Amino acid sequence: MQKKNQPNYMKNKTKTLRPHAEDAYAKELKALAKIDDKPRPTNWNLSPWAVVNYLLGGTMEDGTVIEPKYFGNRRLIEVAVATLATDRALLLIGIPGTAKTWVSEHLAAAISGDSKLLVQGTAGMNEDVLRYQWNYAQLLSKGPSEDAMVASPLMKAMQDGKIARLEELTRIPSDVQDTLITILSEKILPVPELNTEVQAQRGFNLIATANNRDKGVNELSSALRRRFNTVVMPLPSTMEEEINIVKTRVDKIGQSLELPASVASVHEIQRLVTIFRELRGGKTEDGRTKLKSPSATLSTAEAISVINSGQALAAHFGDGTLKANDLAAGVTGAVVKDPVQDKVIWQEYLETVVKERKDWKDLYRACKEML
Repeated sequence: MQKKNQPNYMKNKTKTLRPHAEDAYAKELKALAKIDDKPRPTNWNLSPWAVVNYLLGGTMEDGTVIEPKYFGNRRLIEVAVATLATDRALLLIGIPGTAKTWVSEHLAAAISGDSKLLVQGTAGMNEDVLRYQWNYAQLLSKGPSEDAMVASPLMKAMQDGKIARLEELTRIPSDVQDTLITILSEKILPVPELNTEVQAQRGFNLIATANNRDKGVNELSSALRRRFNTVVMPLPSTMEEEINIVKTRVDKIGQSLELPASVASVHEIQRLVTIFRELRGGKTEDGRTKLKSPSATLSTAEAISVINSGQALAAHFGDGTLKANDLAAGVTGAVVKDPVQDKVIWQEYLETVVKERKDWKDLYRACKEML
């Protein structure tokens, strides 16, 4: 006997841990659509101008305030949006933690109102995940038919004229990657079992992401690479920009996780960002001391994670204020990925840089205790 009441996860969406972009920023998207009088490509919810402003934020002419989703070069986002208005797919490439997934999600939400048409690339993926699969109960009872076919997110995007998303493209085996060539060049997806094909509707396009620094990367064939317009996602160019990104995202995630800790101090964020930038760059901020870089990427996303972890420690096992000892465990874990090589690099950095800095003694002691 079925229960009349729906499960809590169906009834109360306000408790969703991470709402989809189109749900979390529905008010902003609606406000932008209302004032957007620029030309829109077919099946786009917003014009390219409005999509760029949605990502970069600002105050519109009617006073509507749009929260920035991406902090960085405006031209880079303009190129990405302009690419999606053509017949070429978009490839966002960069080291892990440079907001590739974040940008792709918000681009899909702004353009199609749907960021859920997502395929996660893996090393064990087969081409059926990109094309379509079968409901075997239906297949056995009725044979190959449209009812038995289970469309992939990519096929659904083609049918509906929406943006599809493909994460970790270079993790996918090369022979499976090449399944995309026909889809991106001819805009069709053959279904030989039904002697038919799916033709992409206007508005369809693909956003793929890839890491350029990872193990197990499968390079794209030249034929597939030509189907993409590549945009390289850089790390923040300045210290101030990176601190601003970390602070903004930490506050947002902290609210989502309902952390009772107070807002992370800019001082602790600045210290963490300084450590990450120096170890990434192989030298101190003043350029006087050369440093060895660890194997970890030490991205902005990693810094956000370290601060959030420190906030949780401060909230549940401290006085609610983020301090050096709350930061030490997270930063040590972020830097020391290789227990041998990275540990030596981290110890050397602590002794030659952190120990010598004024007002960093507390962080030096806390980090030494973690080793």
